[in-house]
Amino acid sequence: MNIVADNGYTRDLEALAARLPRPAAILVISAHWLTKGTAVSADERNLTIHDFFGFPDELYEKQYPAPGSPAVAARVGALSGGRAAPMERGLDHAAWAPLIRMYPPAAVPVLELSLDVGASAAEHYALGRSLAALRDEGVLIVGSGNVVHNLGTVDWNEDAPVVAWAAEFDAWVADCVAARRHDDLMRYLKHPLGRLAAPTPDHYLPLLYALAVQTERDDARTVHDGIQNGTVSMRCLQVGD
Repeated sequence: MNIVADNGYTRDLEALAARLPRPAAILVISAHWLTKGTAVSADERNLTIHDFFGFPDELYEKQYPAPGSPAVAARVGALSGGRAAPMERGLDHAAWAPLIRMYPPAAVPVLELSLDVGASAAEHYALGRSLAALRDEGVLIVGSGNVVHNLGTVDWNEDAPVVAWAAEFDAWVADCVAARRHDDLMRYLKHPLGRLAAPTPDHYLPLLYALAVQTERDDARTVHDGIQNGTVSMRCLQVGD
């Protein structure tokens, strides 16, 4: 519902986009695209994928026809040593749901990177590091998921009271980010709450890609924190300027 809602999360996304330089392209590491091996979308023009069910009609009427960029997709493939294979796919809502709030005209080229279901957290982090040069080429790298995402525990009231364990794990992640403890974040399943907070890795792993491109001179700061539906962390981080 954040696609159409007016709340602290959506307002903070809009404010973030207003502060950032206009990107030459946007690469989204998507919690909603899981593959064997790694793929990068190489569409000339993106279709809008409505990969959610049971919501109001107004969400399915939303379109985000951003151009793609086969050229940037080829660059991703080269930087990854050929690991990221080009594929035409379109944009799932891990990409277009936040971007429709940040860049509503849908004029900036957007492409997605999938998550290899066979790769370890350390391998995902290493792949993210290989893409760091994109930052110097004007590409905004977006890891789109949730630090805490366990749909078996949600309260479908968006303003439900925050559950203590979700807040604890979310705060631990924030502390690790602030202290640059990336190794700890890669070993998140060793945390006593790791498997409860992230019973599947898809929504957690995009965080590692965003942190993988952090340099010695970059801060990583929270631009929004909050938990919706009792347990869903909406924490948003900005790495660098």
